[in-house]
Amino acid sequence: MARPTRKKPQRIEPPAAPRGRLWILLAMLAVLGIAATVGGFLHYAAAPFGYAGGTVRVSVDPGSGLKSISRQLVRKGVIAVPWAFTVLGRARGVGESLQAGVYEVTPAMTPSGLLDRMVRGEALHDEIKFIEGWTVRQMRGALDAHPGLRHDTRDLSEREILERIGAVESRAEGLFFPDTYRFSVGVSDLVVLRMAHTRMRERVRTNWENRAPGLPLNSPYDLLTLASIVEKETGAPEDRTHIAAVFMNRLRIGMRLQTDPTVIYGLGARFDGNLRRRDLETDSPYNTYTRGGLPPTPIALPGEAALAATANPANSRALYFVARGDGSSHFSRTLKEHNRAVDRFQRR
Repeated sequence: MARPTRKKPQRIEPPAAPRGRLWILLAMLAVLGIAATVGGFLHYAAAPFGYAGGTVRVSVDPGSGLKSISRQLVRKGVIAVPWAFTVLGRARGVGESLQAGVYEVTPAMTPSGLLDRMVRGEALHDEIKFIEGWTVRQMRGALDAHPGLRHDTRDLSEREILERIGAVESRAEGLFFPDTYRFSVGVSDLVVLRMAHTRMRERVRTNWENRAPGLPLNSPYDLLTLASIVEKETGAPEDRTHIAAVFMNRLRIGMRLQTDPTVIYGLGARFDGNLRRRDLETDSPYNTYTRGGLPPTPIALPGEAALAATANPANSRALYFVARGDGSSHFSRTLKEHNRAVDRFQRR
């Protein structure tokens, strides 16, 4: 009888953990880490700065980046470390879209809100006004005294300024339109000068293209030069076109302009407020009593009204005018009539 076969006992192995579960666990941890990081940045972006203090100003220069802005925020106590604001800006992809200017930051503002303002260019703005009849010296004085501008022209010569703003003229007098100019706080004064020069060039071109036929002027620069004299001579607005007509009539017949403002301009700092006979008799490029034609440059900033009056003067044959004493002028066709008017309004 055959002996029964004895089976070996089988070893029972514990079930192996599926490898996929480990990857799932690691992925979940990674997602949780990313979510925590994203959540942290979302909270940082939307949370007020909350620093102790009042309003501070941050300057964004042309071409400056997020790191430069972040360092300013640290220096001024708005944030503790610069990297978070820099990373937030890069994550939003706005690093190349920030507009130059000076921005106000408050404790209640959020990092995201500040970035939005910089992208939209909601910087602080200010303004400066150039007055009709000002000289370039007066205009530069106003620029130098303005606290909202960066003063890049203080140590520049007149020629250097013209080169910086792209002007082709060799003298700056009269090249800037008198107006109110609005600008971002902290920008260069060259920006304002460039705006004023562009506007004057446009206004001169428009008035030259629409000038009356037959004017004794050879170029737009002649129009600008004579308009600056009209600006300085006009007391009452209603006289402006008639004063322009007097000078046009004189130029047509070769008569000297004989206008005091050009002599005063030529005297410069030597003028003490009293124009003397010897001043009228001393020859200079700006003495229109001793020299014929127009002076070599404008003598002031002419406004739109003076440009328009010079381009389209009144239909008048007057050759003389004298101040009445109330701001207006009396116009005469002959020297005899003019002398009577002088006796009446000046010598009385």
